[in-house]
Amino acid sequence: MKILVLGGTGTVGSQVVHELLARDVDVRVLTRTAEKAESLPEGVEGVVGDLLEPETVRSVFADTDGVFLLNPVSLTEAAEGLMALNGIRMSGVRRLAYLSVHNLEAAPQLPHFGSKVAIEAAIKSSGIPYTILRANNYYQNDYWFEDVILQYGVYPQPIGDLGLSRVDVRDIAEGAAVALTTGEHDGQTYNLIGPDAHTGQSTAEVWSRMLDQPIEYGGNDLDAWEQQSLEFLPAWMVFDFRLMYAYFQESGLKATSDDIKRQTELIGHEPRSFEDFARETAKTWQE
Repeated sequence: MKILVLGGTGTVGSQVVHELLARDVDVRVLTRTAEKAESLPEGVEGVVGDLLEPETVRSVFADTDGVFLLNPVSLTEAAEGLMALNGIRMSGVRRLAYLSVHNLEAAPQLPHFGSKVAIEAAIKSSGIPYTILRANNYYQNDYWFEDVILQYGVYPQPIGDLGLSRVDVRDIAEGAAVALTTGEHDGQTYNLIGPDAHTGQSTAEVWSRMLDQPIEYGGNDLDAWEQQSLEFLPAWMVFDFRLMYAYFQESGLKATSDDIKRQTELIGHEPRSFEDFARETAKTWQE
């Protein structure tokens, strides 16, 4: 079986590659740069290309049995997803797993959510056997905050006071690998989540326990968050994420018991907890 992973050098995609290799799948990864292609794990073929280029779209999906479709946050995310889907159709790919976002219909006005609405609709009408994986905020996003947490004792992600059922990317990767290699989940949409809804405050408390040092929540002030984030992120991305965090603060993003049950059936075990993730990560950081 030959599977092409889009986004295979990133946080989620690299873990999908790992899961597919563990299942003895022939894995290829599409990346924009030769440098990233050369850094892929042994046994993985790197293909350099760009989904906004017709030449890539017409060629990269040839002789491929399945595709993991992940489009990174960008101003062209919807266009890249639709371009990829047309290439997948033209090449006769037999199975598709698409990484979307949890409960996107509730807030389609958010660029981070809304860009996926058209892609999901196109996938469902394409005739290609598909599985849609709608992921919550990732535990592994906290890797970006290591210095702030350890050096300043602050958890900075302004996720609010209502709670998010955040998810471990390893659970996402397992779900994608199962869907692509078994065909038992065609036509299904899964919310990929964690077992507990954490607030900004409870997240900081978990980090405090696991690191054995006081960690405070940075709070819900999005003006301050935006000002700080503009120092290292482009303005369009900060605007997009600010809208998303405002939605989290106003509405939360929580899983249901049915979400947890269905995900457990998909990956074969209960969702990984944030506490377990933080315990593992704290040990690594402290070492």
